[in-house]
Amino acid sequence: MRILIVGDIVGSPGRAVFKEVVARLRGSGAVHAVVANAENAAAGSGITGELADELFKAGADVLTLGDHTWNQKDIEAYMAREKRLLRPANFAPTCPGRGWTTVQTSQGPLTVINLLGRVFLPPADCPFRAVDALLAAIPGGTPVLVDLHAEATSEKIAMGWHLDGRVAAVIGTHTHVQTSDEKLLPKGTAYITDIGMTGPVNSVIGREVEPVLKKFLTGMPSRFDVAKGPSVLEGVIVEIDRATSRATGITRVRETSGK
Repeated sequence: MRILIVGDIVGSPGRAVFKEVVARLRGSGAVHAVVANAENAAAGSGITGELADELFKAGADVLTLGDHTWNQKDIEAYMAREKRLLRPANFAPTCPGRGWTTVQTSQGPLTVINLLGRVFLPPADCPFRAVDALLAAIPGGTPVLVDLHAEATSEKIAMGWHLDGRVAAVIGTHTHVQTSDEKLLPKGTAYITDIGMTGPVNSVIGREVEPVLKKFLTGMPSRFDVAKGPSVLEGVIVEIDRATSRATGITRVRETSGK
């Protein structure tokens, strides 16, 4: 089972390159399922139900979110009925939606868990305790992927070791910068600190350069619109042994589009 896991999709440029690359990889049989973080899909801030439908139609099996989950006003009602769109599982239990799901792929079932880190991010329940409780409740025998949307590298690395041998992969998202530390941990869990961003190449983590420079140089408020121009899809392909539900490989992906 080969799963493409896509880094934070930013605005319309990110959605466009996502559609292009996923169509090619699915069409060639290179991947059997696609999981994508989409919390910046709506002009860089959250996601709408319409855009979630667009990404599912383009080939996503599961969409995960993060600290911008509630930025779009219609998303609560949509999330309540769409089990493939996840919000972090360590949000308050009274929040709409769910933090994990199991989907069917051509190679069998796949479970995805979404978590939010606590270091340098808005308050949330403990992601370590939340995932422990979920793994105790989710039926065994199904590969599990964990998207930890977090700022601190140490928190993500610690989660990798915490879950080694218990899940197929721990994948970091949020910083929009792809790291080069992809590895198989000793007990069979694929790990990477951050899979990067799917969006404009000539940007500051997806935003127009000049307004961001103005903010840094002057400290004055500035509107950070999504940049234009060539875009890149960043992520990883995780290969999973269906017999053991553990990873056998992890490969970084970086596909650029000139559109």
